[in-house]
Amino acid sequence: MTQTFWIAATVLIIIALAFVLYPVFFHRTGTRKQTDLKNQNLMAYRSRMKELDREYEAGILDDENYHQLKEELAGAMLDDVPEDERPRPVISGRGSAMAVALVSILLVPAAAFYLYQQWGAMDGVEQFITMQEMGATDGARQAQMAELSEQLRERLEASPDNPEGWAMLGRTYMSLERYDDAAWAFRQLASTVKEDDRAESVAYGLAAQALFFGSQGAMTEEVTGAIEQARELNPDEVNVLGLLGINAFSQQNYREAIEYWERIETVAPDHPQIASIREGIREAYTRLGEKPPELAAESEAAGTGVTVRVTLIEAFRDQVPAHTTLFLFARQAGAQQGPPLAVARLTADQLPAEIRLDDSYSMSPQARISDAEEVVITARLSRSGSVSAQPGDWQGSTDMPVAVGDGRGEPVAIVIDQQLTN
Repeated sequence: MTQTFWIAATVLIIIALAFVLYPVFFHRTGTRKQTDLKNQNLMAYRSRMKELDREYEAGILDDENYHQLKEELAGAMLDDVPEDERPRPVISGRGSAMAVALVSILLVPAAAFYLYQQWGAMDGVEQFITMQEMGATDGARQAQMAELSEQLRERLEASPDNPEGWAMLGRTYMSLERYDDAAWAFRQLASTVKEDDRAESVAYGLAAQALFFGSQGAMTEEVTGAIEQARELNPDEVNVLGLLGINAFSQQNYREAIEYWERIETVAPDHPQIASIREGIREAYTRLGEKPPELAAESEAAGTGVTVRVTLIEAFRDQVPAHTTLFLFARQAGAQQGPPLAVARLTADQLPAEIRLDDSYSMSPQARISDAEEVVITARLSRSGSVSAQPGDWQGSTDMPVAVGDGRGEPVAIVIDQQLTN
């Protein structure tokens, strides 16, 4: 990689020298345009002088006018020549050009090398290439991975102010299961980010993890020491919270494990391992013989309602087409207006039907059957398919309000036994 870099640098230096030397060797003291202008002025001067001579010889001009016009013409000729084109001392160009070329050839490469040594980042470039190579390795290349990690370690020890390098080295040691070395690398990371409490806390949390794995899950003094360092800077450091949850779970302290892991859900909802953390929480609740809160809430909401069984009397059976729409409504007891708390839609050919009216049939979050204590259930066969009652529709309802419950009792019986006349 270093050889490639210096080849590229040499090519760039040669290009830079070309820009410097080209005008030195190929520059001319005058341009074609300047020469043409001089020639044109000279030709015009000579032509005008010939005209003056002819006019003087023909007697058109006397001596005084003739000499005056010649002087004016000479003055005009001088005014037409720009200042920078007027005669000046001539300096030999060849020697100067060689001197400039020699100085450039020596100075440009030397200056480039010196300035790169002062301000360049060769160490950073080499570390980046090494980290890229390490990132591309897998379990089948352990030997190469170990070699590259040692190269990176040497560079980091020479130039320690490199947080990204220490983090990469720590992760590499973790992959190699060299946990003590990983903890050392993460502690070096902590020392390079002391100005940032949260970053330093993360580094100590990673060190605690490495030590915990190295001790095969034992809470040694080193592990607890790293945990305390991390939590002093940030009590909600997620690596430490996860570690404490794992330890509590292994000790069958499931409630404590749940508290640590649920805290991660709160402070780091976008954590890359959030799915595994939630699975651990569910498993801890299972070990306690409980349902996770979200499942308990879903179960409670789904279970709160009224189960009804709807039938149609025999007298109407032949009058009702099979495709007739069947509506089931649950309304707050004593409420004549407002939207129903639950609405279900079936067809006549499904009768007799049994269905549980719960919040899944609510029309809006503000009107739910789980919020009511008692409801009145109505079943209506609509000829038109409209929700509004129409003459000729068949209907039945509960005689008395029924209690909203968990569904463990018997279904409420509703018989469609009347036909609306108005």
